[in-house]
Amino acid sequence: MSTWMKMSLPDSASPIMEQLIFFHDHTLFISLMILSTVMYMMMMMFKNKLINRNLNENQMIETTWTIMPALILVTIAIPSLKILYMMEEIINPVITIKTMGHQWFWSYEYSDKNQIEIESYMEKKKKLKKFRLLDVDNRISLPYLTQSRMLISSTDVLHSWTIPSLGLKMDAIPGRLNQISMIINKPGLFFGQCSEICGTNHSFMPIVLESVKMKYFIKWINK
Repeated sequence: MSTWMKMSLPDSASPIMEQLIFFHDHTLFISLMILSTVMYMMMMMFKNKLINRNLNENQMIETTWTIMPALILVTIAIPSLKILYMMEEIINPVITIKTMGHQWFWSYEYSDKNQIEIESYMEKKKKLKKFRLLDVDNRISLPYLTQSRMLISSTDVLHSWTIPSLGLKMDAIPGRLNQISMIINKPGLFFGQCSEICGTNHSFMPIVLESVKMKYFIKWINK
């Protein structure tokens, strides 16, 4: 879980988040290389007191600084498109959860198994022990290493269902059903919050997903 002292991205708990972190590092390295090159050229130009009359309308320089940015953009675009296709792909989900955003809480429905409906509100201050503004009274549960799908919509205004450590973010739009696919690598609690300004209590509708073994999930869903 991220804290205010942490500067890096949250630890990944899904293949998608791993790819997003790799892409972030890849793009950051390219950006730093561009920055250092431009800074070096600017410093050399400040030190150079001579004027090269052949520098104006130099075709080789024009060609170079046109082709080089195009190649850089290609090296960024290819892995970016690959991740986008991975995030959109739905591969035979074992479990489907329907998620609805409300002002200001989330509701969940496990409709393909036993009919289970959950309303998830932020935990009251009196009961909080550790996770301030992050814990909820009813957590959703999913088995790890299992392909799952989430259908997301809203009953009133725009919301956004987000869990950073899983690399998940999908808008909840009234009258429209969006879907995301996920597979979790490890057990644990994963926290998120609404990421779309949705009204007065926008900051008070957190998300908590609990990843467990399949046998514990089956036991929980059959209660």
